[in-house]
Amino acid sequence: MRLRQIAVVGAALGLLCVPAHAEERDISRDTLPPNDGWASAAGGTTGGAAADDAHVHTVTDRAGLVRALDGGSDTPKIIKIAGTIDANTDDDGDRLDCADYATDGYSLKKYLAAYDPRTWGPAKPSGPQEEARQASAAKQAERIVLPVGSNTTIVGLGKKAVLKGAGLQVKNANNVIIRNLDLRDAYDCFPVWQPNTGGLGDWKTAYDNLWLRGATHVWVDHVTLSDKGHPDAKEPTHYARNYLRHDGLLDITNGSDLVTVSWSRFADHDKAILIGNGDTATGDRGKLRVTLHHNEFESIVQRAPRVRFGQVHLYNNRYVVPDDAHDYRYSVGVSTESAVYAENNAFTTPGHIEVADLVKSWNGTALHQSGTLFNGYPVDLLAIYNAYNSGSERDLTADVGWRPTLHTKIDNAATADREVARGAGAGRTP
Repeated sequence: MRLRQIAVVGAALGLLCVPAHAEERDISRDTLPPNDGWASAAGGTTGGAAADDAHVHTVTDRAGLVRALDGGSDTPKIIKIAGTIDANTDDDGDRLDCADYATDGYSLKKYLAAYDPRTWGPAKPSGPQEEARQASAAKQAERIVLPVGSNTTIVGLGKKAVLKGAGLQVKNANNVIIRNLDLRDAYDCFPVWQPNTGGLGDWKTAYDNLWLRGATHVWVDHVTLSDKGHPDAKEPTHYARNYLRHDGLLDITNGSDLVTVSWSRFADHDKAILIGNGDTATGDRGKLRVTLHHNEFESIVQRAPRVRFGQVHLYNNRYVVPDDAHDYRYSVGVSTESAVYAENNAFTTPGHIEVADLVKSWNGTALHQSGTLFNGYPVDLLAIYNAYNSGSERDLTADVGWRPTLHTKIDNAATADREVARGAGAGRTP
């Protein structure tokens, strides 16, 4: 008897008939809807929707995921991740830690002794310990950097699909969809010391949770990205600098183009999203077209996003800075030749953060903004930024040279704030 017939009979008998398990909708062959941001342009984004049954995989461990990725091949494929997959595991599924990757006599204690700025000076590290660090880093990279090829869909099954410790890399690939997945803790065991960074030197890490490098037509949707498990704030200081273990959550660089990031959550991290990786990368002109909509940025210090060259549509996003955040720097970074069109975004911050703090400019010239909500009140973000930063940073004009036409319904910022709080992130696909 069909479910509807059962329900009718049950109602007639005064009974409530509810199926024991409501099966979740299979999203693995979904394609990006028309007009949903830049990734819908020029033929749209379909990922692995055309995959035959032989290339539909459900994976539960790193080994299975690596086989399904097929070395980043262009073969149409659908990969469903079930449960938690840890990239820091060997071929038998046994857990690997940093000591397992260390080789050629590397140790952090020896590294710190060798390159102490008080004795080593401002030169870049070189010699046996730096060579050992590089060899150790290469061993880890072999395990955790996972290439994603063209015509691929990766989806998490259910509400608790997790890929931890991995750096997913979409390099020179086209037509990729990543949805409903918790990407966490791309942890670098072997950061390198860079003596002159920021004048004081700093630690540089290697991995992003997700890196789009020369990638085109990419849709990232209902993904959660964070450092969960190993927050940098709990790492020690060496050479008077925080011993960072994480780089970006999502980097879109090296001529990547036609990207939509929607309904995703970026949390508890320093540098969230970098779009364009260099002021001199003039080959990025005309590319780096990215839409960011209905995303939540919570406890993010900076780069939400930072943009060079790209035409970026930033609308209906939710920004939350916690009360105890004393390292907050900015949210929207306007850099060389960037053209950010920001509409109806909502910001909630503690009292020590002002409207002008939300934007930071490095050689930027323009920012369109409208409908901005700050702690519940409408504000003219551009006018306030220019007034407060006059003399210290160049004033920004409102003309970014383009107007978005590819987008879903744009709600007012207050409505978007509520909807994103309820719906953004992994495990919340409609």
